[in-house]
Amino acid sequence: MRLSAESAKEYSGFTLTEQEDGTISIKVDLITGFLGAGKTTFLLRYARYLIAQGLKIGILVYDHGSVNVDLPILKELRSENCELETIAGACDPDCHRRRFRTKLIAMAMSGYDRVMIEPSGVFDMDEFFDTLQDAPLDRRYEVGNVITIIDAGLEENSSEEEDFFLASQAACAGSVVLSKVQLASPADIERTLCHLRRAEDRIKARPTPDDQILIKDWGDLTEEDFKALMNCGYRLPDYVKTIAGMQTEFQSLPFLDIPLDGDSLPAKTAQLFNNPQFGRIIRVKGFFRDGQKWYQLNATAQRTHIDEVPETRSAITVIGSGLNENEISRLLTGRVREHRIL
Repeated sequence: MRLSAESAKEYSGFTLTEQEDGTISIKVDLITGFLGAGKTTFLLRYARYLIAQGLKIGILVYDHGSVNVDLPILKELRSENCELETIAGACDPDCHRRRFRTKLIAMAMSGYDRVMIEPSGVFDMDEFFDTLQDAPLDRRYEVGNVITIIDAGLEENSSEEEDFFLASQAACAGSVVLSKVQLASPADIERTLCHLRRAEDRIKARPTPDDQILIKDWGDLTEEDFKALMNCGYRLPDYVKTIAGMQTEFQSLPFLDIPLDGDSLPAKTAQLFNNPQFGRIIRVKGFFRDGQKWYQLNATAQRTHIDEVPETRSAITVIGSGLNENEISRLLTGRVREHRIL
């Protein structure tokens, strides 16, 4: 879907947009989804496909908090055909929008065929569309696709604010992709889709069409699947906005260089989810060292994944609402935090 009448031409086998003044408009794909849905894992697969087609891509990643622990997962993509950029998320909304805009202006000069953006799971969709439609970015970029990732085993006990982010992101998507399908039962998937419908109805959004929902083990995705995704487009529906931009109840607590290993960290992560004294924990993610090897931890209340990764830096981020920082710090580090990092 395009918002203005423009001429098109073929470039590297893909259609780019040429403006009246002869400049080329770069397509931007937004990979969104609520906290812990699997955006980074999907982005890794999607980017590999685009790079294999000979495209030069730029990836812009930012997270909810001051420490981005997802970026190391994407480091393997760095090459002459792929560059990674980041934005620090720990700032007020106006500062964040300025950083977002400034970064996109700089990236427009880098000769990319396509730019992909992976925002925080508590991302306000209006920020994306408003920024790209504002001068001078409207002359250098056009929205390509919005792809929203949803966990196939979505938690039923979610807050009204969590459901807003779920529904608003799906309502703008050209394609909704379920993650972790291989770990979910047919009943789990049906419950997740019913949950999505209820959340969409609550904000008065049109339901996502069934043919725009991809339910498939990501290990089985074909070239035809990726071609369909990179041309799925986006929607601009009306819905009732029940939050004010990025002013949300969610908090992010990063912990750097803490001495936790493969035995102690999963056990302590389970305590975070099971003990209400720590607050409502939505996601725990990061990297830790066990012996000579490094691992990535990605945990929600439903499941915990631990995968071996290349050498990186020990960093754990706890995301949730109503977080008891002192108790969380005492559990993970053995002491109360000296000062708070937002």
